[in-house]
Amino acid sequence: MTARRLEDVSDRNLALELVRVTEAAAIAASRWIGRGKKNEADGAAVEAMRKAFDTVAIDGTVVIGEGEMDEAPMLYIGEKVGQGGPAMDIAVDPLEGTSITAKGGPNAIATVALAEHGNFLHAPDIYMDKIAVGGGLPDDVVALDAPVAENLKNLARAKAVDIAELMVCMLDRDRHAEAIAKIREAGARIMLIGDGDVAGVIAASQPGAGIDMYLGSGGAPEGVLAAAALRCIGGQMQGRLLFEDQAQIDRARTMGITDPSRIYTITEMAKGDVMFAATGVTGGPMLRGVHRSGHSAVTHSIVMRSKSGTVRYVEAHHNFTKKMWAPE
Repeated sequence: MTARRLEDVSDRNLALELVRVTEAAAIAASRWIGRGKKNEADGAAVEAMRKAFDTVAIDGTVVIGEGEMDEAPMLYIGEKVGQGGPAMDIAVDPLEGTSITAKGGPNAIATVALAEHGNFLHAPDIYMDKIAVGGGLPDDVVALDAPVAENLKNLARAKAVDIAELMVCMLDRDRHAEAIAKIREAGARIMLIGDGDVAGVIAASQPGAGIDMYLGSGGAPEGVLAAAALRCIGGQMQGRLLFEDQAQIDRARTMGITDPSRIYTITEMAKGDVMFAATGVTGGPMLRGVHRSGHSAVTHSIVMRSKSGTVRYVEAHHNFTKKMWAPE
């Protein structure tokens, strides 16, 4: 077997190891679905993901995580994971959709992305303004700083449809009221989601999801994770970090960010060879949720590799030695 083929086999094996990491987080979080305790759900996913990483043959560093070191038990920025191996950067969201999980709503996922060291945007856990569309479109068909009406006009022209046929996905937040009004004034439709903007961005690249564009502000970690996914399946994305005060700007400068107002392209957020994996916690358009029954569970995951452009869906059946679904 040639060195190239050995490398491909290693990549495939690592991609499946990432799925095992997200499966562990999803199963742990599923114990808390509908129980109204989002912090407990998040904590369970974090600890399960951390333990699962102990079996992965990488020297990983979390560069996009849920917080800083003093905010443990979150997978914090700078934390080391893995049992040793090649140096890799990790972007994680052990439970994207904590409130969704607590309420028993749709589209909560456990997700992780992997790249060679230095290939993910290294940013603090703050907000990011985002715009994203699917693949197969002209370069720069939309722009973060362009007027909403102009972006919709250009996107409709590129897709050869009327603006009225376009669907824009956004988080249902008061801060988006002005953008919502402009989208509707332009004649497009809006799908408002309560949480889960990684899945929202990915949906813009999935023909069957009925989403043409993602727009609005959400977490920067979710922005990098979404960029990693789009690198694998095709799409365009731009993002800009949103700083609330000088302390956040100073923190970002220690991470190498010198221009607080810079707009990042998708390849600046996630460059090189990228892997992405996610497992459904609660069901949604992209993934089915964890199905639990006595001593077993069924999970539904997606794993992508930018090197091959391959997207695989993985249904896994898990059997346990004892019933494990009631929260401790």
